[in-house]
Parts: sequence; structure tokens; C-alpha cells
Amino acid sequence: MNKNAIITLIAVIVIPLTGYYIVKYYSKDAVHMPRRYFFDEVLAKEKAGKTTTDTVWHQARNISFTNQLGQQVSLDDLKGKVIVLDFFFTRCPSICPGLARNMKKLQDAFIKNPDIVQFISISVDPEYDSVPQLRKFADKYQANHDSWWFVRGEKKDVYDFAFNEIKASIADTQIDTAFIHTENFFLLDSNRVVRGWYNGFDTADLAMLARDIPTLMLEKDRKSPSIFREFIPILPIIFAGIGLVVIITLVLNKRREKN
Repeated sequence: MNKNAIITLIAVIVIPLTGYYIVKYYSKDAVHMPRRYFFDEVLAKEKAGKTTTDTVWHQARNISFTNQLGQQVSLDDLKGKVIVLDFFFTRCPSICPGLARNMKKLQDAFIKNPDIVQFISISVDPEYDSVPQLRKFADKYQANHDSWWFVRGEKKDVYDFAFNEIKASIADTQIDTAFIHTENFFLLDSNRVVRGWYNGFDTADLAMLARDIPTLMLEKDRKSPSIFREFIPILPIIFAGIGLVVIITLVLNKRREKN
């Protein structure tokens, strides 16, 4: 075998393997997804003598509200959407106006993509925050009434939702369980799994939230993985096959040249 043939043989072996590892490296976690925080249980499964675990992440239950237009709405109405929510009350003299201004900036950032995310501001003072009060507050901050709800519900339901579903007291350990007052925006994915909380006054946190919202829309359901990822485990076979075809082609060409 001459020098050129040896170089060619090495190339057809090395290039496919290099290509495989490049693809594998850049396709794995190519996009950083916001982490999940709270799980309900971890299931252990045994198959072919191997034990695997599957984490069941906590999904916030459905809850119904009345929004600033007097409409009955619920989280179930938002299937397929990412949710960003906070807690407020209309006569709040301190943090709520600032949070509303920053939520408005987020709303404006996604004004051309209203189907991606729903913003929800949940009143923690529903006795005072009537529908007209919610509408007045929403109009003050020029909210889009379709993509940004200001809502009221039964106080017990709201507080149960905040502490048991969103885990607000874990995200903010200084929170008063008797009266929710937190600077955090909470991010839920389309399955209503909490994927993060962000200080509504922190510029870096708000920038991260603005990035994480569309990133979650890229996330593939584990039950429906992308076609490309399905092929990753057999890429070595594919590349080896390509290399083998090239080698056979070279051998046949050599024989033809001799003949």
C-alpha cells in the first residue's frame, strides 16, 4: 500500500469519528435550559437488570381567577404558554409600582410574540382589589389586557397557591406568610413547573428572565425527543458505514486502474 493510500485510509477513519464527536459535543446541552426546582417523587424502574430513576417534577395545580376585564380565567386557559407571575396589591405604596413598571418592560419585549408568554399579577388583597380597581391599575401601566392579567381570587386559594404550588416562601425566605409581599417574578414552563424566580428590581435577573422565556419554548418534551437526538447514539455506525463505502470505492478504483 503506497503513502497516498495510507493517508486516505487514515482520513476515512479519522474524519467520520471526528465528525461524530463534534456533533455529539455541540448537540448536548447546546442551549442552557432553566433548571427545575421542586419534585413530587422519584420513581425507580428496573429494566434488563438496570435500575433507572425518573423524577416527577411538581406541576402547579390549576387555579381560577377573575381578571381586570371581569372575565373568568384560569391557568388551564394557557396551555402551551410560558407563565410569568408576581404578587401585588393595588394600594401598595412601595414595591408594587416598580414591579409593574418592570413587568411592562417584559410585556413590551414580547409584544410581537404574544403566544409565547402570559404575564399574571395576582392580588394578595382581593377584598379591596375589585375588578374596577384591577382595571384602573392595569390601565395605569398600559397593560395589554390579553397577555397581562391582573387577577383576584379567593384569598385562601391565592395563598395556598403561592405557598404550596409556587413555593414562594422557599424562593423568598423573608416573605410574610400572613401577607405575601415579595419582589420576585416567578417563571413557569408550559407544564406549569417552576423554572426560576427573579428579583423584579435586579437588572441582571430581569435580563436572564427575558432570555429564559423564549428558551423554554425551545425545550422538547422528553416523550417527544427531536429526530436528530434519536440518531445521535447510532452516528458512529452511520459514519463507519460512510467510511467503509469510501474504502470499498477506493479499492475498486485501484483495481480498475490496474486492469
